[in-house]
Amino acid sequence: MTRRLRHVDPNRPPGRFTRAYAAFSNTGLGRFLSVHVVWRLDPLLMRASGGRIGFDLTIPTALLETRGARTGKPRRTVVIYFHDGERATIVASKLGMATHPAWFHNLVAHPDVTLGGVRMRATVVVDEAERRRLWGLADRVFAPYAAYRREAANAGREIPIVQLSPQGPARDTTEPMEAARRNEQDLREPERLRDKESL
Repeated sequence: MTRRLRHVDPNRPPGRFTRAYAAFSNTGLGRFLSVHVVWRLDPLLMRASGGRIGFDLTIPTALLETRGARTGKPRRTVVIYFHDGERATIVASKLGMATHPAWFHNLVAHPDVTLGGVRMRATVVVDEAERRRLWGLADRVFAPYAAYRREAANAGREIPIVQLSPQGPARDTTEPMEAARRNEQDLREPERLRDKESL
């Protein structure tokens, strides 16, 4: 049986608890817990529960499986996602920090990934009009993204947006991925940091 990722409609208004949880996640305590607890334990919990249980409660998350950019070894992290048509969209926010999350480097090097058990191919969105449209949807799903964008910009980083297409007929993703790879040259993190997967 083909596995199906739970559909997340970004136009559906979030509930009161979801808004409160998102607001808490953007506080000092919420960020501390994200870095020191959630990022470390959530992939293990999601994998053990088959993707049914995670720390993000009502925020739509799924287990992203990539291969290490240099090692090629399996890497797992939990990411927030939403749907845009048949594609799943994820944001390499890393709380607005100055560097991209390790999983982004991984999927740029190896675009074939798995999200929620579904095999997909990653494409980095480079068109500015499309990025603006997707940011509008992303902000509805997780309001703190707006703050993360500002903080990343202040640190000199543009947060990447990635779309994941279910594996099917071959699609030409060469140009966007090549552009992302060129940007990677100045953004390489030490291999030891690649094991610290993050949202």
